[in-house]
Amino acid sequence: TMMYNDIAFNDENPLRGVIINAIHGKDVYEGVMIDIWEETSLHRFFLDILMGKTVEVGSRKTLKTGPNDTVFVNFADHGGPGVLGFPSDELHVADLTKVLESMHSEKRYKQMLWYVEACYSGSMFKDQLTADKNITALTAANEEESSYACDWNEDIQVYLGDCWSLNWMNNTEQIFPYLNKETVGEQYEIVKKMTTESHAQIYGDLTYIYNDPISAFLGNPEPKAEIEPVLARKYGYKSTASQDVMMEYLKMKREKSTTKKKLR
Repeated sequence: TMMYNDIAFNDENPLRGVIINAIHGKDVYEGVMIDIWEETSLHRFFLDILMGKTVEVGSRKTLKTGPNDTVFVNFADHGGPGVLGFPSDELHVADLTKVLESMHSEKRYKQMLWYVEACYSGSMFKDQLTADKNITALTAANEEESSYACDWNEDIQVYLGDCWSLNWMNNTEQIFPYLNKETVGEQYEIVKKMTTESHAQIYGDLTYIYNDPISAFLGNPEPKAEIEPVLARKYGYKSTASQDVMMEYLKMKREKSTTKKKLR
């Protein structure tokens, strides 16, 4: 897990040490094992990990995979045309494509699935992935648009997540632990319909991985009798283009401060 880790103990977070991604949701920070954090969350370490190279930062974990392994990558950050954002730098489409081609030629995976939440995320894969590489990429937006933040929490004055990511996680929770009952393609179509703010896309292998159950990549937990169905999350309708979130946050903060002054 690569994570800048600037939320849980941020001075602006009234829920000290806690991260939630749904209103009145449970803490999703507790128990998370972070391997690379803060300023070391650079794109070159990300690419080195994919290639199984030794990294001298964090936990030093790397991806030691081979021709019989399935790989799942979930990326969430900012983006722009042909780039994905990292805390201190950015990853360009040419560099990612080169690494994916190297991983394929070196047989570092059997199948690979990417879920990418970022503005213009489609630009990282459009015309880059051929079906023979056994890679499928699902993105929150196409190559020409922003993705969107959703679920404004009035109590702590933040958006709790991004629309597309909240939707695929919600869908996964609804079928958990029976992740073998839904294919990658089915989840893509379901989440695409749920995501109305941007145009979710799919690239690469639309034959084999598309028809694989999501359990092939997210795991296949054994069902337990005591597990109760998870209720569908209810999200607020307020959404904002991800690139405008900071401006919206400051605007809301100013309005709240002005309202308090008027009430005095």
